[in-house]
Amino acid sequence: MDAVYILGIILVLILLSFSIFKKSLKLIFKIILNTAIGFVALICVNAIGRYIGVTIGINLVSALVVGVLGLPGVALLLLLQWLMII
Repeated sequence: MDAVYILGIILVLILLSFSIFKKSLKLIFKIILNTAIGFVALICVNAIGRYIGVTIGINLVSALVVGVLGLPGVALLLLLQWLMII
């Protein structure tokens, strides 16, 4: 019987912590999703762009830009590549 009470208290604490950190978890999930989509887009741009001469170097700066901005970050890197800034 004591185990049921302890399990119930642990469950309530877990639910409270999720409700408290809901916004933080949502932000972390969004950053992870943007990073994944941007990384796939970066790989696709490099795979397809190899044939037309458009590639983006995969380094720390491009990874950070794509990680924070996601798909628009890939577009930004392509624009900067086109303008010959990077």
